[in-house]
Amino acid sequence: MRHLIPSYIRVPLVFFIIAGLVEYFVDSGDQPAFIEQPIILLFLLLVLLILIAIEGIVGSMDNILFQSLDEEGKERYLASRTKTPQFKKVNALYSKLVGKTKPIEEEGEIILDHNYDGIKELDNSLPPWWVYTFYASIIFAVVYLVRYHVLNADDQFAEYETEYAEANRAIEEYKKTAKGLVDFNTVEVLTETSDLNAGQKIFETNCVACHKADGGGGIGPNLADPNWILGGGIKNVFKTISEGGRDGKGMVAWKSELKPLEMAQVSSYVLQFEGTTPAEPKAAEGDVWVEEAPQE
Repeated sequence: MRHLIPSYIRVPLVFFIIAGLVEYFVDSGDQPAFIEQPIILLFLLLVLLILIAIEGIVGSMDNILFQSLDEEGKERYLASRTKTPQFKKVNALYSKLVGKTKPIEEEGEIILDHNYDGIKELDNSLPPWWVYTFYASIIFAVVYLVRYHVLNADDQFAEYETEYAEANRAIEEYKKTAKGLVDFNTVEVLTETSDLNAGQKIFETNCVACHKADGGGGIGPNLADPNWILGGGIKNVFKTISEGGRDGKGMVAWKSELKPLEMAQVSSYVLQFEGTTPAEPKAAEGDVWVEEAPQE
């Protein structure tokens, strides 16, 4: 079979199969594996060189063996190279499925006594493949009837609803641990030092002009006292940063400037000011906010 596929087809085919397997098994995100990890590109080039070398070595050995044959052996070798495969088993299976048919010259023996505007009908037997398919469809129909209309198994609509509900549950579980996908309904206080440091940088870059570096307040309210205009706690602070403050005189919405994770980080940092003593604290505004106990 090897001589039936030229090397210029065989080598690229094997190479791309190996490259595809590498791409499938190596997790490289949105980029191809050989771009994400350059060592893979080196590996694939090495594989290509090895395939070419194998073809060259096998071709050379084949030529050496051919030259060592006598004239009769060379003729047999060349005859075997030009011999095409017979696929006897495949042909036998095909003949069995197609069944016996009359050649055109013998169709006169099976013409029925039916004539429709010059169109005549032959008494050919149905091919076995058609008969087997028909029997299989009957078996499938019986199984389907018993399963879904007698035993009342879940049909495709019920399966869809179940899978949809499971997918939504999986998404919600993922959102609980994915910091970058939080909103004001799912956000929680971040306590890791890296998150608080990132929140501090965001605060110092965007918020000190209104709230001062120590949270004492200026144009904006004091962040160190227990009073809040739009509610305290991580969820309310996150929502205020994301959606903005009071219309006309409150803080602008930052959702177009900051990512959800960044808003969660700066919200967590802002909550650190409560209970501290700023150098020049602004008078309290709003109402004292008390965290409600979670409902069980």
